[in-house]
Amino acid sequence: MKISEIIHALEAVAPRNLQESYDNSGLIVGDSDHEVTGVLVSLDTTPDVVNEARAKNCNLIVSHHPVIFKGLKQLTGNNYVEKTVIEAIRNNIAIYAIHTNLDNVLDSGVNGKIAEKLGLGECEILRSHPDHPEGVQFGAGVLGRLSRPMSEEEFLAHLKNRMQAHVIRHTRLTGKPVEMVAVCGGSGSFLLPDAIRSEADFFVTGDFKYHEFFDAEDKIVIADIGHFESEQFTVELISEIITKNFPKFAPDSSERGTNPIIYYT
Repeated sequence: MKISEIIHALEAVAPRNLQESYDNSGLIVGDSDHEVTGVLVSLDTTPDVVNEARAKNCNLIVSHHPVIFKGLKQLTGNNYVEKTVIEAIRNNIAIYAIHTNLDNVLDSGVNGKIAEKLGLGECEILRSHPDHPEGVQFGAGVLGRLSRPMSEEEFLAHLKNRMQAHVIRHTRLTGKPVEMVAVCGGSGSFLLPDAIRSEADFFVTGDFKYHEFFDAEDKIVIADIGHFESEQFTVELISEIITKNFPKFAPDSSERGTNPIIYYT
């Protein structure tokens, strides 16, 4: 099996033309005509992840976050991006990223996986792209309904447990039961107006800045669980897509912790 076959299966779920303009999804390092010896799935690609792939005889890393966002003017190993690319080339390991295009699909997408973990049903895209094909749902964020209403405190405990969050930063509770929940993996503050407009009770995401919390204005509860925490199950999601298309081929999930944030508790 060639690397191109893995790429084709992934892009059948999340076509690259769905990625945001700032993104760099796709094959970043390597030759798509090479035969696959093994696939390592990770959230990020770092030198440690490349070394893990080499040790596991995986010559393809499929990550959510692209290791290269901006153009490289040199490859001297001065930072983790350059070191990662150098190690990948040195060891003949391809790197493929499936980022905002995987965020922007409802079925088998990042936000759909979050909704699944939280037990949300009746899911729909929170902010649809205006040019989406007829009958296809894609866009940013997901809105879903809990199977039963919960108190705010009960939902916070449920959220912390199901998303394995170390801490949840949230706005003032409103005292209302929680039924409709909006979610966005990664940095989702741009979707707050959509979450409020949809009459969601909670908005679960990551990377909210201090002043952005004021914008909740008691209309919704913002629950920031962290960027890594909101997207950690994307590794599971990507592995499921590959396994579904290649039942006899089992990808490896990275065992390297790539969350750069350490919590002091």
